Amino acid sequence: MGKGSDLLVAALENEGVERIFGVPGEENLDVVESLRKSKIQLVLTRHEQAAAFMAATYGRLTGKPGVCIATLGPGALNFTTAAAYALLGGMPLVMITGQKGVKSSRQARFQIVDVVSAMRPLTKLTRQIVSVRTIPTTVREAFRVAMDERPGPVHLELPEDVAAEEADAAIIPPHALELPVAGAEALDRAAAMIKAAKRPLVMLGAAASRPRATADLAQFVIRTRIPFFTTQMGKGTVPGGTELYMGTAALSERDYVHDAIDRADLIITIGHDTIEKPPFIMGPQGPQVIHVGYQPATVEQVYFPQAEVVGDIGPSLRLLADRLEGKLPQAGALLPLRQTILARLADRATEDRFTPQRIVHDVRQVIPADGIVALDNGMYKIWFARNYRTTMANTLLLDNALATMGAGLPSAMMAAILYPQRRVLAVCGDGGFMMNSQEMETAVRLKLNLVVLILEDGAYGMIRWKQSVDAFPDFGMTFNNPDFVRYAESYGAKGHRVTAIGDFVPTLEAAFKAGGVHLVTVPIDYSENTRVLNQELANHVPASLD
Repeated sequence: MGKGSDLLVAALENEGVERIFGVPGEENLDVVESLRKSKIQLVLTRHEQAAAFMAATYGRLTGKPGVCIATLGPGALNFTTAAAYALLGGMPLVMITGQKGVKSSRQARFQIVDVVSAMRPLTKLTRQIVSVRTIPTTVREAFRVAMDERPGPVHLELPEDVAAEEADAAIIPPHALELPVAGAEALDRAAAMIKAAKRPLVMLGAAASRPRATADLAQFVIRTRIPFFTTQMGKGTVPGGTELYMGTAALSERDYVHDAIDRADLIITIGHDTIEKPPFIMGPQGPQVIHVGYQPATVEQVYFPQAEVVGDIGPSLRLLADRLEGKLPQAGALLPLRQTILARLADRATEDRFTPQRIVHDVRQVIPADGIVALDNGMYKIWFARNYRTTMANTLLLDNALATMGAGLPSAMMAAILYPQRRVLAVCGDGGFMMNSQEMETAVRLKLNLVVLILEDGAYGMIRWKQSVDAFPDFGMTFNNPDFVRYAESYGAKGHRVTAIGDFVPTLEAAFKAGGVHLVTVPIDYSENTRVLNQELANHVPASLD
């Protein structure tokens, strides 16, 4: 016999949960006591949003649901942004919130919000647990739904009287999730289209970075020798050294990688999800598109594939490569464009200014191949997506789905917890950093090895740039910052202010070698946004294949 909270924690242990992130409250105290007696570590954060961002990033990096906990009402509602982050980003996540007792109402309606209804549009499944005996099966179902394609968030509400009730129920063992493989007819149809193509191109999207798919995906590219580009969230899914990478679509059109995209007569999109900003825009003039995904394509005005290969991506690509290997004499038709595209992305990367290009270049110098850079959201995200070369999956963590600010620091913290021997760098604008900067205390308390880079321009820079592009007056986007060096030191971290670009790499290198939590703040010159992303690309003449 045990309490409902004991059953919940036992069921979580049964699922392999090692950590739960969050801020408990009065209504979770039974669960907290059950956690105290368990093998699961409770990682206390300073805000529920950060806890859920960390748990979602755990899901993104491992393929298994991360778990977070909050109390009722205000605590639960602080999960909502991260729930949407996981829903749009395809990250398995289980959120557990408390609630007042359902069998009596000794506090009337104090703090009571209908959290289940609030979570319904933000989750794959949301459920209030009203019977203690159903806890094991409810937890098992929550993990199954969170992991099943397309992965995402699940919410469970455990009222305090159910958590405290005595009961006995069997724990349900996990079972393997087997995904179907694409059918022979679909594979044959796709193979025929690829063989007939004169200028084929592969695109790797967000779902291509699932840990389960990366090995087969890399083999598909190597076996077919078709050049590839990636979406922002698909970066790094093929190891380096293939000499087939054509760039990353950080914009929807007119960028240098679109020299290849616009000339392709067939694009094989692997793991593309239209929740990402369009990496290219389909039109009536082509190209033809084959959608390879865990699920059928969502048809949109800008994306309406002519053929689909639906099923477990890895095994399906293996079968497709069997039909294509050695039979594609036109596979490399677009490769002559590669050097020109990549050279343009390296333009001005070593100028003696704090430009986005120089910052991306210098960060790449100090981050090894397996090092992880976690981006918050801001103008620098476009520059990192375009210019930062990756050779391993999930080594550039960015959000191009919900595209929320405030997730950069928590996601980097999660990476540092999972991979303590790898270099982890959070890159944040001053606006996004301050949205969850209180988690610096959590990072120091957990004794993480983490460097946080602040790009300081005293403004919401991306919206300010868009305001300028749309010819609005410069208004309402600027603010003042704390002294970030002293701010870091107040948490027990080390703070560094870089004022000369030549000191940037040595400062980062020294911070990583010293270990612990470091904050490095640098100015950033965003004049390059207008020069490159507006003027230069507007006048860009596509490179010739001749």
